[in-house]
Amino acid sequence: MTISPEKLEHILLTVTKPGRYVGGEYNAVHKNWDATPTRVCLAFPDVYELGMSNLGLAILYDVLNRLDDVLAERAYAPWPDMAAAMRANDLPLYSLESFRPLADFDLLGFSLPYEILYTNLLEMLDLAGLPLHSARRNARHPLIIAGGHATFNPEPVARFVDAFVIGDGEEAIVDVVRAVQRTQGAGRATQLAALAHIPGVYVPSLYTVSYNSDWTVKQVSAQNDAPLPIRRRIVATLPPPPTRQLVPNISTAHDRGVIEIQRGCIRGCRFCHAGVVTRPMRERPIAEVLDAAERILAQTGYHELALLSLSSSDYTHIDALVEALMERYADRHVSVALPSLRIDSFSVAMADALSRGRHSSFTFAPEAGTERLRHAINKDIPTAEVLNVARQVFQRGWRTVKLYFMIGLPGEEPADLAAIADLVAAVRAEGRQVHGRKVQVNVSLSTFVPKPHTPFQWAALPPIETIREKQDFLRRRLRGGGLKVSWNDPHMTLVEAFLSRGDRRLGAVVQRAWELGARFDAWDEQFDSAHWSAAFNDVMLNTGPFYFAHRQRPQAEILPWDHIDVGVSRAFLWRQWELGQQAQARPDCRTQCAGCGILTAFGDLWTPEWVCPPAP
Repeated sequence: MTISPEKLEHILLTVTKPGRYVGGEYNAVHKNWDATPTRVCLAFPDVYELGMSNLGLAILYDVLNRLDDVLAERAYAPWPDMAAAMRANDLPLYSLESFRPLADFDLLGFSLPYEILYTNLLEMLDLAGLPLHSARRNARHPLIIAGGHATFNPEPVARFVDAFVIGDGEEAIVDVVRAVQRTQGAGRATQLAALAHIPGVYVPSLYTVSYNSDWTVKQVSAQNDAPLPIRRRIVATLPPPPTRQLVPNISTAHDRGVIEIQRGCIRGCRFCHAGVVTRPMRERPIAEVLDAAERILAQTGYHELALLSLSSSDYTHIDALVEALMERYADRHVSVALPSLRIDSFSVAMADALSRGRHSSFTFAPEAGTERLRHAINKDIPTAEVLNVARQVFQRGWRTVKLYFMIGLPGEEPADLAAIADLVAAVRAEGRQVHGRKVQVNVSLSTFVPKPHTPFQWAALPPIETIREKQDFLRRRLRGGGLKVSWNDPHMTLVEAFLSRGDRRLGAVVQRAWELGARFDAWDEQFDSAHWSAAFNDVMLNTGPFYFAHRQRPQAEILPWDHIDVGVSRAFLWRQWELGQQAQARPDCRTQCAGCGILTAFGDLWTPEWVCPPAP
């Protein structure tokens, strides 16, 4: 069954941004539904503009559609006005390629890049007419699979998802599809058992969790020979990047061609979740990047390329790569963006090459105001280096610089906050020496959230009152022309923290918050902390957000995500936590191996593309 065009057109005339819901994008893949045995819908639980900019979903879309016997389509979370119209008109959530209801697919693959999307996951399941709980779905329903960075602690949404792909998805998603095909018609229990034995796949229903009287996790037990722990999946060598990229119908968050030049990071910032769970760093050969760039520009019509990674300037051949791209496309007015730059690996050669393109803004992330606190988080960047780089950027034509800082870091002192304001003022002064008052410094003040699988996973989120005091202090200090300051709502930070650090019992809170109206909580105009407060009061009377978010955890406590093995040892993380408390930095992985455990876990997969010594 497909959605009636007449019925859909009537609805689209009543909602904002109807272009989100019509499909037909250039490079979209349309396969014969009846002639294709296995149908997958890749679902992103946020608006079209953000989902279309998600590289992970684009990679899986490309991987699956290359298989002759599989079709992959897409769906995004409808904005509340569209969701209300769909319910009022009895219209189920549908895919953008064939306009088929999501319930007609064999498998729904949800991308969960951040935790605050959990209620949108439930919204999409409900709009699709599917039972929310995995236990209430059977063989006539599609399997619900989820992956993405938020799933490294899958427990808060374990009751809603049939299986999680932990780690890299390019190979794992094909294994999942083949397992589903082999067990088609054999019953849901057989399918889930088959999925559980795929490396990197976690099937929550095959594991039980027991708790101590103080609410901490006592034990995780596996059933039916399911593996324990569940080790994340990695691809040893990055597969070719997608080049026939979708061109959106409307303006999106990042409307440009993208190439992932490397995966992982050598730096070891102690707050950084992505830097741990994507180890080891694997670089894409420069020739492959150049070939991909040529194909993307030819197949999309874009005039901007973004070189994506956690730290683009740490790519071994970054200067040569940028120079080659700028020379090749100088007469075509193609600009190159490096969205993630390390100040201490920034070079004059790179700035000179980039300055030939269009000047928008340059982004750096000192994270902390003082060198002492930067040592504590293992981001060892001298203040003089920050100012030197800012000077070079302004001298090469840029007039806008973005600076990212975090407040509430472990060990933060009042002097660290004051130093943020001083550093911002000094960067603005560097710009004014070059451009006068035509300089803009955009300052982002995010609040530190302790994330699973990081050295700071044992830390506590500061109380809301403390966060507000820090924000108010900086609000008073960061004033004057040429400054634009943004910060997080402390209540939104609290929600992110307890969802990041919660256990399986938190699923009841997530569901109740959704029932009370929680949707699009990452959007300021939609977020309402009252939904979450009421949800805790309704279903979790013995505790509250404090237990999950504001409590520092002892070394011996079993953490809700300890059964997920990312390949980095717990002993290494604890040692880094201790070094952070002592404000001691350590060298990056290219300079000195830190013995994190990756080579022990995945040494048999080692290839020369790894920025890691060979396995002994």
